[in-house]
Amino acid sequence: MLETERLLLRPFRVGDAEDVFAYLKEPTVHCLLDMKLDSLEEAQGEMIRRARFPEDWLAIVLKEDGGVIGEIAGERENIDTFCLQWMLHADFQHKGYAFEAATAFFEYLFRTLGARRLYTNVEDYNLPSRHLCERLGMRKEALRLEYASYVSDAGGSPIFENSMIYAILKKEWDARR
Repeated sequence: MLETERLLLRPFRVGDAEDVFAYLKEPTVHCLLDMKLDSLEEAQGEMIRRARFPEDWLAIVLKEDGGVIGEIAGERENIDTFCLQWMLHADFQHKGYAFEAATAFFEYLFRTLGARRLYTNVEDYNLPSRHLCERLGMRKEALRLEYASYVSDAGGSPIFENSMIYAILKKEWDARR
């Protein structure tokens, strides 16, 4: 478990299903549509699945009331590189929670798990996530044009989205600290 001034980052529990369903029943970013949940029962099954990865898929929990407001994950790609993702319930965005959670998670990955490099993929239209990456000191490494399709137009044809890669090395993180 990680702790910040206002948050706890902890493994998911089955009891988190209702809070998680609140932000995954209507994901705000197209790439998250594959994580869309259609029922509370489906959310409960998802919590059981996530609980199997307690080291690198964490619930973002408000200390004041214990509610899950989002999640942050780091998938180990090799011995020292992690691919990151994060989500925050729309009602809790623009309040500094994502930055607070990501800062603690980056510290954990670099200091505890021995990460050398962290990176994430962000859709070019996802300005809040791009801003978060830049605020964390991540640099834009690439823009992949028409990289993936998560939605279709009215005629059923895929709409391809542009994806940006942001990354930070441990030595860059340390220099900012």
